[in-house]
Amino acid sequence: MDDDYDAPWKEVVTRYFPEFMAFYFPDAHALIDWSRPYDFLDQELAALSRDAAVGKRILDKLVRVHLRDGGEQWVLVHLEVQGWRDGAFAERIFTYHYRVYDRYRRPVASLAVLADSGRDWRPASFVYRLLGCEMRLAFPIVKLQDHADRLPELLAHQNPFALVTAAHLLTQQTKRHAGHRHAAKWCLTKLLYQRRWDRQRIIDFYHAIDWMMRLPEALDLQFREDVLELERRESMPYINNFERAGRKIGRQEGLQEGRQEGRSTMLAELLVKRFGALDPGTLARLATADAERLSGWGLKLLDARTLDEVFRD
Repeated sequence: MDDDYDAPWKEVVTRYFPEFMAFYFPDAHALIDWSRPYDFLDQELAALSRDAAVGKRILDKLVRVHLRDGGEQWVLVHLEVQGWRDGAFAERIFTYHYRVYDRYRRPVASLAVLADSGRDWRPASFVYRLLGCEMRLAFPIVKLQDHADRLPELLAHQNPFALVTAAHLLTQQTKRHAGHRHAAKWCLTKLLYQRRWDRQRIIDFYHAIDWMMRLPEALDLQFREDVLELERRESMPYINNFERAGRKIGRQEGLQEGRQEGRSTMLAELLVKRFGALDPGTLARLATADAERLSGWGLKLLDARTLDEVFRD
């Protein structure tokens, strides 16, 4: 399964930035005046970091916020997925930091969430010394793996990013175990619906979990049917009609493909029993035939004396 962490994080961090800060950086959250608007400066950050070396990351965000003491501060939030130790990470944070300061001449707070699957890699500063001069940037980090042994606490927590963290960790843990992932995804989805949040919040975080915890096609179809049944029981029709229609069509197409494959397989078994092993060309012909042609060949099989007679027009 090719897991995708990028898009789910981008969507929920942008829409629910205060909750993100409250869960991961509560001390910083307490200093920000959330009664005043905050602004994402993604284009400005992209321009500043265009030629900076970057590794595999979830997203970079530059956000302008106001502090409770009446001041103003630029905050750089850098989230990254790391499957290995990246020796350039701290330097990259430093590079972004000084470029933002140089551009705006405002104090900058660089914050990092380390979402890699390791437990020991914890870069939290960049330092170099030369000829009596010292340059140092220390920045707060959050390590998602620190929550790996606290899943019950995450599932009970009311901040929606607790569920996002759980989904991220469980996605990593179930990468090669589709059945376990299906069970974990179903548990998270039920918990999400039990929160009784407003409709849009339910939809947004459902999409994040759904996007992150990808399932093989057969399990995915079953999962979506279970979600729709859950909504019927709870009288919470949150999945929009377009998605419902698309999933219904997808399920019908999947069932049709399954029936087609079943006909092809059964006919192949009957042919093998009657005429012996089939050559690759015949197998390919069976696999690509439509239902009408398969039915015709099946009827001919009743009277055919050779394999050629089955496929003769």
